[in-house]
Amino acid sequence: MRTLLIFALAAIAPASARLQLAWPTPNTAYVDGRPIEDYVQPTVSGEPESGLFGGVRSGGNQFHEGIDLFPLKRDAAGEATDPVFAIMEGVVRHVSLKSGDSSYGRYIVIEHSGATPAFVSLYAHLRSIGVREGDRVSRGQEIGVMGRSAAGYSIPKDRAHVHLEMALVMTTDFQRWYNKQKFGSPNRHGIYNGMNLMGVDPKGFFDEFRAKRVNDFGEYLAIQPVAVRVRIGSRGVPDFATRYPSLVTAQVPVGDVAGWEVGMMWTGLPVFLRPLSTAEAGNLRPGAVQVISVDADLVAKQRSIRLVRMRGGKWTPSGVLDEVIGKLFGP
Repeated sequence: MRTLLIFALAAIAPASARLQLAWPTPNTAYVDGRPIEDYVQPTVSGEPESGLFGGVRSGGNQFHEGIDLFPLKRDAAGEATDPVFAIMEGVVRHVSLKSGDSSYGRYIVIEHSGATPAFVSLYAHLRSIGVREGDRVSRGQEIGVMGRSAAGYSIPKDRAHVHLEMALVMTTDFQRWYNKQKFGSPNRHGIYNGMNLMGVDPKGFFDEFRAKRVNDFGEYLAIQPVAVRVRIGSRGVPDFATRYPSLVTAQVPVGDVAGWEVGMMWTGLPVFLRPLSTAEAGNLRPGAVQVISVDADLVAKQRSIRLVRMRGGKWTPSGVLDEVIGKLFGP
């Protein structure tokens, strides 16, 4: 009989304001407060931290977008058999059934509209999938089986796992951005392509939630340090702001938007957007990007992603930041 680990924690705010979460695997180690060695799947390095979120690989120079969780049970052939559970109630938005279609292998994306902002959770490297696009799933519902599917590289049996991400969708116009990059391969995943998803540390979120320091996804975003603030000249309203209005910090002036101020985590994920009137934007021309503040210590600490670089005594956007802005405001 499978074990389901539900976070039935007393709310510090009204119950309706607190999310209802489940751990995505049957392993009780995280809920029991045991060390990461008891539930995180490391890379071939054997270092448990290499299965966590952030610049945890290649000596801190390689970014990992989620957290990898290992199985407890295997069949006679040594393949993982642990079920994978939806961490929250939601709607299945994308299912990729062909292992060779993505470095994620077989994967599922679920949108959680009960959170503010509505985030998506992604479950990758699955052995099998038990849901279809459009299905409504409940918190803790089994959605697939842990595995080692992937494209472009091989995951050995002893490192089978589920890769979990918690993210926001950057743009619904992703295909136009993708086409302009001329990657030479089709986008088989629509707006749920991993390049269009930017996320947070799943373990960090669960840690803060379990400690009752946050109740919702937006509260977790609000406590993330802002690494870079930029101003972008744009007379339109990005669909990111339309889809995630809770991240917009001021009323959008009707007919008088000349730009946006965007605060970003060190990964590039926007944690707030503020519309700029013509008077505030000054001479900021459409398409122009101004770096207005940088947390230099935070930027220096994170080697796997660099949003800005110092040139001529000034902070300037890196290619990574240009990509983020291109998705937000159009290529």
